[in-house]
Amino acid sequence: MNLHTWWLFLATVFVVCAIPGPNMLLIMSHGAQYGLRRTSATMGGCLSALVLMLAVSAAGLGVFLQAWPTMFNVLRFIGAAYLVYLGVKAWGAPVEQNAADEAEAEALAARPARSPGALFRNGFLVASSNPKAILFAAALLPQFIDASRPTLPQFGVLVATFAVCEVSWYLVYAGFGTRIGATLKSRRVAKAFNRVTGGVFVGFGAMMALMRQ
Repeated sequence: MNLHTWWLFLATVFVVCAIPGPNMLLIMSHGAQYGLRRTSATMGGCLSALVLMLAVSAAGLGVFLQAWPTMFNVLRFIGAAYLVYLGVKAWGAPVEQNAADEAEAEALAARPARSPGALFRNGFLVASSNPKAILFAAALLPQFIDASRPTLPQFGVLVATFAVCEVSWYLVYAGFGTRIGATLKSRRVAKAFNRVTGGVFVGFGAMMALMRQ
């Protein structure tokens, strides 16, 4: 792979990673709820799933899914159901009243926070909910690999480039979520945020269920 090809891949992936999707919505939501430091576990889960899917596509399983629509559709519906589940859960999430006095503020602060493992798992499941990403990677990566040179080093460079771009956008979305986090202390705003987030997740799930291979 020459430098020109790498720059072209970088530009392509940078734009693709910036497109809002379930991953970015989840990271922004967690940034608003848990702050940037704790949301790093969510980012780790999302990135791990995406890198795994790139590896799966490189192993040729993307072609397998394309050739066996039944398996693709099973994975697609499972992923869609999980996104709808997250949407319904977010829509109906309880919203605390404003902590008007010190005792209530302390009670809110004392609530058990979600563990890093739970945030990582949530990120991993959301990122892996779309099997079409495997087909996308299987179609994209070969376009930038020089068949006359060893494949594995080129694949490593492409995956590393993808990871850097993806994490860069994770930080942007999580940072934005952190900035709006203080606004969510208003019960009305927090309720609206939960319903918008839930509605968007349900929308992503519906689109995934309706999409075709």
